[in-house]
Amino acid sequence: MSNEAKQQQVESTLRLAPVVPVVIIEDASKAVGMARALVAGGVPAIEVTLRTPAALDAVRAIAAEVEGAFVGVGTVLTAKDLEAAFKAGAKFAVSPGSSPRLLDAADDSELPLLPGAASASEAMELLERGYRFQKFFPAVPAGGPKLIGAWASPLPQIRFCPTGGVSLANAHEFLSLPNVVCVGGSWLTPADKLAAGDYASIETLAREAAQLKR
Repeated sequence: MSNEAKQQQVESTLRLAPVVPVVIIEDASKAVGMARALVAGGVPAIEVTLRTPAALDAVRAIAAEVEGAFVGVGTVLTAKDLEAAFKAGAKFAVSPGSSPRLLDAADDSELPLLPGAASASEAMELLERGYRFQKFFPAVPAGGPKLIGAWASPLPQIRFCPTGGVSLANAHEFLSLPNVVCVGGSWLTPADKLAAGDYASIETLAREAAQLKR
């Protein structure tokens, strides 16, 4: 698959909802219920981060059992991570930044990658590699809406998914920008709600997120 075709897949995934939930899951048995709640709430693109041993099992379960879910893998740092994500059934991969080795591996992989940038130089380097869709990370610490908004004029070819410090309270500040396609946030799947299997609360949070305007 060409990089442009993969970029089109990334775009269609990011446009599914205003928010991509960024999930840290400790117990893979909670993955299906969580994902069904997110999909029911109108937020079908789900990023499961590789920060726990349960992550890949969670991705496998969601990919196999949750109709309507577009599950991806986050915190992808290496070619090995990219391959593991693909084999687990992920439909996209997300990285906090980028490295030459990771980008080379992504060129050879069928799995679309959303790489991260925190500066104009990083964004330009990714654009040279064909990445029109990028993660802006860490969004708030790196400069927030003012910084990414300032990139809209000189870098009009790039659309971003700001992640890192984004919440229901400030998501609209990012979503109102012309170069933001969606945001990523961890507030939809709080650790206590996941641990308790409180999927009704997760669905409610998803519904609130799905109603954000962009």
